[in-house]
Amino acid sequence: MHHSISGKEYRMAVDTIDEGDIKDLIDWLQTGPRLTQGEVVDEFQRQWADWLGTRHAIFVNSGSSANLLMYYTLLASRALVNRKVVVPAVSWATTVAPAIQLGFEPIMCDAEPQTFGLDPNRLEDILKRDEADAVILVHVLGVPCDMEAIMSLKEKYGFYLMEDACAATGSTYDGQYVGTFGHLSSFSFYFGHHLSTIEGGMICTNDSRLKAIMLQLRSHGWGKDLSREEEAWQAREYRIDGFNRPFTFYYPGFNLRSTDLNARIGLSQMKKLDEVIARRIENHKVYQENLRPESGFLLQQNDRAEICSIACVALAQSTAHRARVTEDLARHGVETRPLGGGNMSRQPFWRRDLPEQEFPVADRIAATAFQLPTHPAHSPADIRTICDIAMNAIADGLSAA
Repeated sequence: MHHSISGKEYRMAVDTIDEGDIKDLIDWLQTGPRLTQGEVVDEFQRQWADWLGTRHAIFVNSGSSANLLMYYTLLASRALVNRKVVVPAVSWATTVAPAIQLGFEPIMCDAEPQTFGLDPNRLEDILKRDEADAVILVHVLGVPCDMEAIMSLKEKYGFYLMEDACAATGSTYDGQYVGTFGHLSSFSFYFGHHLSTIEGGMICTNDSRLKAIMLQLRSHGWGKDLSREEEAWQAREYRIDGFNRPFTFYYPGFNLRSTDLNARIGLSQMKKLDEVIARRIENHKVYQENLRPESGFLLQQNDRAEICSIACVALAQSTAHRARVTEDLARHGVETRPLGGGNMSRQPFWRRDLPEQEFPVADRIAATAFQLPTHPAHSPADIRTICDIAMNAIADGLSAA
């Protein structure tokens, strides 16, 4: 980042793990606990599921692993009629990558211009044409998709829905938490997100069968993490008996486990989650009040949502306009970033084997979008200052033109 004119810096992300969390961790470590996955992971999963309102939550080592496990669980369940999956043009690499890695047929869908999530009209076109049996959506940086339209399509076409809510903890649509609409949902606990476990992710579901498959896929494919009844049923089903039963692998699995150490940090973070969410929602509202269309920007938005974002995304009028505004913000100590990868079909990992595509909305986002800081370390007054700097850069640019 450039040196700030005022000396103050507004960073995109700060560590949510504070001195209190570190002290709690040290105190716990001095009791000589087991550090690998155990009872603390179980407790973190319980608390997260209770908070979100789903029946099951499964802790893994990252949000990307959570996405991988969602895809593979649908495959392993043998519930899919075909391997066609709709993926969002505006997303993150590891929202889309598992489709390629696991031999799905990914069909990319353009974004909707308000939320930047899946465009329901384009989605229906794809569902009619390709009869895809799975869809993954992203609540982009915390702004919920148009869930009424998408859930209506789910009812009509009967696809399996995965929600990537990795950057959307605490956001609601019509008062309902994101991550509770689909068959499966993923969350991320990486640095700078709503809460952090250093690295970590969670998968949530209300489907007990999918939960049982995930518990096994997470840990090598074995049945050790199942309830006694579930494990015994599976052992009978496959006629497994005797001494070797603990090392019986029912699925071709991964090792995507996290640890009790990471879960302990997660439990410590949970204590301040509601406060963090309230601050992020408040900061996002300040951006919405100040960066209105007449200010020269278009803001990502959803009128039926309470937005708990990890960054506020604005669209500039052009690529040159974005460059001018972000340079001015940097001179005033405000860090900015591009939005994810823009149109994912233009990323090299997709173009290796799949056709690059033109998506008007995703391409506009890639050309003009930039992220602004919203994390709780910034006060609403800080956010107003950031808005003023951005709007002054507009005014300067317009007068210069």
